[in-house]
Amino acid sequence: MAFSFRGPGADENDVSIFGKVVTKEKVAAIVVDDPCPISPVVDLIFGRWSSQVLWVLTHDGRLRFTELRHRLPAVSPKVLTQRLRQLERDGLIERTYYAEMPPRVEYEPTELGRSLSPVFQTMAAWADSHLDQVVAARRRHDQGGRQ
Repeated sequence: MAFSFRGPGADENDVSIFGKVVTKEKVAAIVVDDPCPISPVVDLIFGRWSSQVLWVLTHDGRLRFTELRHRLPAVSPKVLTQRLRQLERDGLIERTYYAEMPPRVEYEPTELGRSLSPVFQTMAAWADSHLDQVVAARRRHDQGGRQ
């Protein structure tokens, strides 16, 4: 669920949305004012590095933190940790801790996280078919080709 009525620092009049505590009135205003029904999903899975983490885990399966770091070298350890915690909180990935020496932690997508695979596949197909057109349009625009 994208939001809950219980969260850190929330009282009975507050709601926790993606880790941010806001009033119920603000949630109502957001829902009423937002004409796009997919906005909560976009915020959920397309936040900085979230889609990349989900893509890697969905395609490569269960991975340790260091393995994720190797597959996503541009993300800092701090940001990767934040993304993993948020994705776990949102129910999209599962963290498994093994109490051994040295301790081991593995991450994998949940069923909910895997349910996004068709969305990612559709977007990848769109990118294969149309991204060159976007690049060409940007080039034209940047060269002053606007009318």
